[in-house]
Amino acid sequence: MNDPDTRYFGPRGRRFLADLARHNDKDWFQAHRDDYEQHVRQPFQRLLSDLQPALTAISPHFHADPRALGGSLYRIHRDIRYSHDKSPYKPWQGARLFHQRRRETPTPAFYLHWQPGESFIGAGIWHPEPPTLHRLRQFIFDNPASWRAAAHDPALRQDFTLHDGDKLIRPPRGFPVDFEFIEDLKHRNLVLWRSLDDATMTGPGLRPLIERDLQRLAPLVDYLCAGLDLEF
Repeated sequence: MNDPDTRYFGPRGRRFLADLARHNDKDWFQAHRDDYEQHVRQPFQRLLSDLQPALTAISPHFHADPRALGGSLYRIHRDIRYSHDKSPYKPWQGARLFHQRRRETPTPAFYLHWQPGESFIGAGIWHPEPPTLHRLRQFIFDNPASWRAAAHDPALRQDFTLHDGDKLIRPPRGFPVDFEFIEDLKHRNLVLWRSLDDATMTGPGLRPLIERDLQRLAPLVDYLCAGLDLEF
């Protein structure tokens, strides 16, 4: 296993992503593609490879897949077909540490996002379809004590928060307003996350920190897997 103080990302990768946000066009990207490959994608692939043993120890059903195509990394190219924003590239690099059944059924995931000034780590389920979201809301309602342990552990919540960017104004239909976790049921995404500053992302010790966070987030992912009848 690599030295825990291995650095994966550095100033040149950070500069590339920051510059891409300002020069988001094909000509600029092609002129700087080597910087992307050497200082963003390849370091992220090495990190994913190095995370796999720790992830397997958490759950053999989740994978940090370093392949450039079909693996954990999101493509740097944006899908602009239905977007008013025609910028061709994402000014960030992200990776989902996915469940092996992700192509068969909705699944939760771990996620790592590298973007200057906006990096973060998280886990949960993002934008589930209404039947899946209702199923998980019902599972939380039926199993509140386990939800409290998975999502509201005091030590965990010192660092992580539930993503609240897309939330109902009123409680979802069919659930009592006095339910202990009614505010959680308003969320359309069931995700715990915390930000990571640039010094952390580009400094030594990144991998052990991520491995600890994966362990801390594992109870939430385990709970969501149980709610969807998935192996963990």
